[in-house]
Amino acid sequence: MEIDAGTRALITGASKGIGAALAAELAGRGVRVGLLARDQRALDELAGRLPGEQIVLPADVTEPKELERAVGAFVDEAGGLDLLVANAGIAHYGPFAEMDLAKIESMVSVNVMGSLYTVKAALPSMLDGGAGHIVVVSSGAGIRAFPDGAVYGATKAANRGFAEALRHELAGTGVSLTTVYPGEVATELHSHQLDRLPDWRQSDEAIDPSDLATEITDAVQEDRRSVFAPKAVRLLGMNGVAPGATDRLLRRVRGQAAAPRRD
Repeated sequence: MEIDAGTRALITGASKGIGAALAAELAGRGVRVGLLARDQRALDELAGRLPGEQIVLPADVTEPKELERAVGAFVDEAGGLDLLVANAGIAHYGPFAEMDLAKIESMVSVNVMGSLYTVKAALPSMLDGGAGHIVVVSSGAGIRAFPDGAVYGATKAANRGFAEALRHELAGTGVSLTTVYPGEVATELHSHQLDRLPDWRQSDEAIDPSDLATEITDAVQEDRRSVFAPKAVRLLGMNGVAPGATDRLLRRVRGQAAAPRRD
């Protein structure tokens, strides 16, 4: 699909990070953007920095009724929905055996159910219009998960499986889908736990979210199946056919903590 001044886009997790960067990228192209997140103050501040008239939609992606109301409000005000970005996500690192159950449940609720609720609420409008595009933000961890990120990796693998199947289900409807697999991005996703990041996660190689936003926008216009950012994230797919070789590669580039077992 062509992204231009007539495009109507809705982004979850829009108040910061990848979501805010994508909102800025789209608004800069004249797109009418629906900004959805829990923090209305942050959304208002973001909307004030963006060109054009954007639509602020305070809602919790773990509450399907809130999402339905927010999506409906956007469709009514914007006159339709062309581009949906299921981006909202959270992360908590730590050994699974020691992780608080509330953190486990929150990651599953936001990352998995939040994405499913988002698409479920928005898809009928897109199918009725016979056109549109969905972006599901997974993660490199959804291709090969890492120690201390067992639950986060599991949630992102769920995003991946859902998106891969849905792209095929949508064949012939006029609606398409792109899955995004970010590696390390310079956002606030881990700001609440900087002192607890695992050794393999310590890196100065994080990509700028604005660069990722441009890559996502280009991928939508080209109807690409997936985005790997940086491109080296694609190599994590080796884990499906050669896990031992993948472990060796990760130990070389990320250290022993990335793959401590050698069997």
